[in-house]
Amino acid sequence: MIVKLSTTNAAEVQQAIANARHHVGASSGLVFTLVVVAELAEYDRAMEACMEAGREHPSRILLLTNGRARADRMDAEVQAGEGAPGEIIALKFHGVLQKHRESVVLPLLLPDLPVIVWWPGRSPKAPGLDPIGRLGTRRITDAMGDPNPIGALEVRARNYCPGDTDLTWTRITRWRGLLAAALDAYPMEVSRVAVSAAPENAAGTLLAAWLADRLDVPVSVDRDIPGVGITGVVLGSVDDEIRVTRTDGNLATFSAPGLPQRLVALPRRDLNTLLAEELRRMDDDPIYAEAMAALVRRLDKAADRGRGRPA
Repeated sequence: MIVKLSTTNAAEVQQAIANARHHVGASSGLVFTLVVVAELAEYDRAMEACMEAGREHPSRILLLTNGRARADRMDAEVQAGEGAPGEIIALKFHGVLQKHRESVVLPLLLPDLPVIVWWPGRSPKAPGLDPIGRLGTRRITDAMGDPNPIGALEVRARNYCPGDTDLTWTRITRWRGLLAAALDAYPMEVSRVAVSAAPENAAGTLLAAWLADRLDVPVSVDRDIPGVGITGVVLGSVDDEIRVTRTDGNLATFSAPGLPQRLVALPRRDLNTLLAEELRRMDDDPIYAEAMAALVRRLDKAADRGRGRPA
């Protein structure tokens, strides 16, 4: 069932939700409210990701976009019932109402359930201080959705607040798991680490910060090796090294001391999969917080070297 409302308000949207429940049945098992703050150009991609994630995590989804009308008004579309995983409420704000979206969102949140805010593209410099962000128990950003991914990730790191996470961190889940398992299986005293990644890939930057924090060794980042995403990691000791190389974004070549090379599945994952994974966690992620703090330390050291100060 789809209900469209023009020049409406929060009370009318709530009534439309109640009417939809009456006609198609109340949605059961909703686990949280997902608030998505997207630009018009991101709307379709964000909606697809929400629909896919909703099949695993039934929820109320509030999809916020800004319209181009000069009049100060809000339009809404409510979806419930067959074909909609949970409840989907798309809200389009026009005119001055774009600056007061939180006042509409607040009464539409599911009571006594977690609230997650997701920005699929550009996000505030400090999501935890944003009017919409303050409504969330967790806030998900995506540096790779910004025109300057590495710069956006660095801003996230400097403005980190408990409850924040970035899909850049989710993108390196399998890399972190593979490298941790490799060191468990082939223990060595790592003295050097090299990460290679595509020029604008923020995941390589965050992976390097995480490795520097976990291993307490220098980590270099090479942006000149052809490929997509993260293209390789080398964990080296005085005599040996573990090497993972991925040039096609799908299969990686893995080698360890005393073993021949072998292929490992390490595919890049789409936005729908990343969001669904991130929505499985409702609590704060201390390892992510430590990695972001390590990134800030790396940035500060690089800035000190640039100014001629001891690192």
